[in-house]
Amino acid sequence: MKYLKLFGVFLLLASCSTTQLVENWKNPDIDIYNPSKILIVGVTSNLEAREQFENKLKAEYESRGIEAVTGLEQFEASITSEKQSEEELKRLENNLIADGFDTILFTKVIGVEDKISYRNDYHQYDNTYRRFSEDYLKYQDAFYNPEYYNEYTVYHAETSMYCICPTKDRELIWKGYIDIIDPESVKETVNDYVRLVMVVLEEQQLTNPKPLIDETNTEAIK
Repeated sequence: MKYLKLFGVFLLLASCSTTQLVENWKNPDIDIYNPSKILIVGVTSNLEAREQFENKLKAEYESRGIEAVTGLEQFEASITSEKQSEEELKRLENNLIADGFDTILFTKVIGVEDKISYRNDYHQYDNTYRRFSEDYLKYQDAFYNPEYYNEYTVYHAETSMYCICPTKDRELIWKGYIDIIDPESVKETVNDYVRLVMVVLEEQQLTNPKPLIDETNTEAIK
């Protein structure tokens, strides 16, 4: 029943946003995980997109009672603008543990793909046509009509959650592969992506659920 519910959520989000969950993996040794202090890191050269993304995720975690810090707040600019050695990254991890962090949520774009599809109305022809003339009529616009095709871009992104708990093994807890389809607005894309990630993490019991607002108390305060 749990998996049916999760599948339904995926379909809902995929149908009304620019982001789609392609695949995700959860560590089979972990049933429930509640981070107490999480570092949020987005890897992109687009500073505006990174700032919006990290801040949006930070707000989502804080609304769930979890302390969250963005990479832009935590790191010096050189951390993301210069290559780091394995030893430097280990030292960075140890410093994070000393500062009370137990979790890192790490997001990056791992590929970009240009796609071409037929216009929707071309799919509505009867596939039982058997004559050359009918087949030719169906596809002849490919020769001269630029509107015959729809061109769009898909960004393949990956978000990973790592445990850096001092009393546990430092290991991967969850990984999700998410496609961002032909984004037009940074704000809308960030909102869609963050919403999808948080819904999946809640369903996988890898973050605290967002507390419900007591409407009765809210009305009393007003």
